[in-house]
Amino acid sequence: MKPYLQVALDLVELDRAIEIAAESLAGGADWLEIGTPLIKSEGMRAVSEIKKRFPTIQIIADMKIADTGAMEVEMAAKSGASIICILGASDDAVIIDALRAAQKYGVQLMADLIHVQDPVLRSKELQQLGVHIINAHVGIDQQMMGKSSLDLITSIASEIDVPLAIAGGLDSENAALAVKAGASIVIVGGWITRSSDVTGATARIRSAIDDPSLISPTTKTRDDEVREMFSTLSTPRISDAMHRKGAMIGITSICGDNIRAAGQAITVQTFAGDWAKPVQAIELGKQGDMLVINNDGGTHIAPWGELATISAINRGIAGVIIDGSVRDVDDIRTMHYPIWARGTCPNAGEPKGFGEINAEIQCCGQTVRAGDWIIADENGVVVVPKERAYEIARRALEVQKTEDRIREELKRGKGLAEVMNLLRWEKQ
Repeated sequence: MKPYLQVALDLVELDRAIEIAAESLAGGADWLEIGTPLIKSEGMRAVSEIKKRFPTIQIIADMKIADTGAMEVEMAAKSGASIICILGASDDAVIIDALRAAQKYGVQLMADLIHVQDPVLRSKELQQLGVHIINAHVGIDQQMMGKSSLDLITSIASEIDVPLAIAGGLDSENAALAVKAGASIVIVGGWITRSSDVTGATARIRSAIDDPSLISPTTKTRDDEVREMFSTLSTPRISDAMHRKGAMIGITSICGDNIRAAGQAITVQTFAGDWAKPVQAIELGKQGDMLVINNDGGTHIAPWGELATISAINRGIAGVIIDGSVRDVDDIRTMHYPIWARGTCPNAGEPKGFGEINAEIQCCGQTVRAGDWIIADENGVVVVPKERAYEIARRALEVQKTEDRIREELKRGKGLAEVMNLLRWEKQ
């Protein structure tokens, strides 16, 4: 039996959710989930309206019930839902009463394992209580930290007999792997709903879960994933993912437009154009590293020029960030090498050897440590703390997906205020 593809409509605007639902069904989706954000935004109206628009489609209400189980099951069932989601971590009394209501109204209960401390034990308990479906779900904030719903479903698949659903950060590759691991219901949200081509994205998931043998698991390391993500993400999206933090100020690209670089920082503290430590730091760098230099706030003497640039290119340094000035700009621009600086100045310093390499420094208003990620493009430069690199890269990808979908809706003639429903969400 082929797995069911459930599309999670985790939006806050009902009209947009209906439009995306229709596009996903055209791509091969089986079930529609009225996501928790949509239920909180629109109430049971979201369930009833989508059921009215798509009367033959199974509707799932992601209520995330934690209390008043029977009451909330009744609300969702009467509104048109045939499967209702309850938190697996809810007290047994809540689950038992919800199950009584589910039996009364002829609907099923799906238990969500999000934030359950012992998912294997709790899955067995939920099965014994009579829950119809168990959902191996890793929440989005946990996903950003590297937790995987694939690991979760693998741990419980052989321990229970009820149907297993899986949710949390699924794309075509790991959706196929989830089916191999035992999922009979694959729940996909953002990868579909935030796509500029919802129908096409759904079709790709559909093909992957219908024939998982066509998908080979990735062999990338976590560092490989981070570098790959940062190499394509723009600095505005990364800034958004960090809640408008991390951006350097007063710094611009020396080589103009269409240039970008990303890598881990080698930090240099120098003084008044002393170029000894910057040049020495080049030799300590690895392929793909970024050199970040604090010239102690001075812009009247340049600690960097053409010859240092050639040396950096030879070493494979991805780019250079300077809280200070650069000289030999005409020559550097012919190389189109990624350098960002506060300004230009013809004055050269001398190699006195003052300063430190790989110490914590300040650069254009940001603290930078060795190993922090530096992402730079024509918009500017952003610093990402090394311990949050994977999280921020993943969050920035979510920002990009959201923008991709909004851009598609704008191409169809909508206004940005309409898409974002600005009047509704203004502070009162």
